[in-house]
Amino acid sequence: MTPGMTTAIVVAGGTGERLGRAGGKQLAVVAGLPIVSWSLLALAASGRVDHIVVVCPHDRVDEYRSVAVAPLALGTPVTYAPSGTTRQESVASGLAAMPPETAVVIVHDGARPMLSAALVGDALDALEEALLADGVVVGQPAVDTLKVVDGNRVLSTPERSRFWAVQTPQVFRAKPLRDAYAAAGREGFAGTDDASLVEYAGGLVLVLEGPRDNIKVTVAEDLIFIESALAQRVRREES
Repeated sequence: MTPGMTTAIVVAGGTGERLGRAGGKQLAVVAGLPIVSWSLLALAASGRVDHIVVVCPHDRVDEYRSVAVAPLALGTPVTYAPSGTTRQESVASGLAAMPPETAVVIVHDGARPMLSAALVGDALDALEEALLADGVVVGQPAVDTLKVVDGNRVLSTPERSRFWAVQTPQVFRAKPLRDAYAAAGREGFAGTDDASLVEYAGGLVLVLEGPRDNIKVTVAEDLIFIESALAQRVRREES
């Protein structure tokens, strides 16, 4: 792999409207810590991340720093970048704010607190081993039957074996990711995740199967599962 830094961009600018919580979901406390703090701990604990960029609302940087970052004493440098109106704009802001010597980029949703240090390492190892790949994304093969629909009318049932549900972390070599974001900006392409921009630019992206509990907190019911799962993790680590 190209020598240089590994920088993690943690996207934490969502409004949390579906969660029904004023001020967004990233600072909601689960198992004793803000949601975004769990991801920061995992990234730092991996021992593979040299720098972290937290992308959050520009007028709430002090709040994020004091509530979700400073109490952790991470030992990994953390800087901040302003979130945009879309996730794509937020990641672009994070890319602009990361150290120029960054060679590998990890992009992670701040609302996925079940991230583990082991998963961070596995994703980075997969990218390092795949010399021709521009990126590796974590996900799982689809287990439910999928339907193509128009309104509520079923049009077709595609072969499930070819579909994966993709999550984060997503790891990339820095130059292809930067180039993909630049191309998307020039051409007005809007992707659904970071890998889709690299794919659009002609890059090679691989998938890595990850744990199924790596869910994104979206609605209030998710907090019940996350609270229990994180509490169990803490008990295992303390025993």
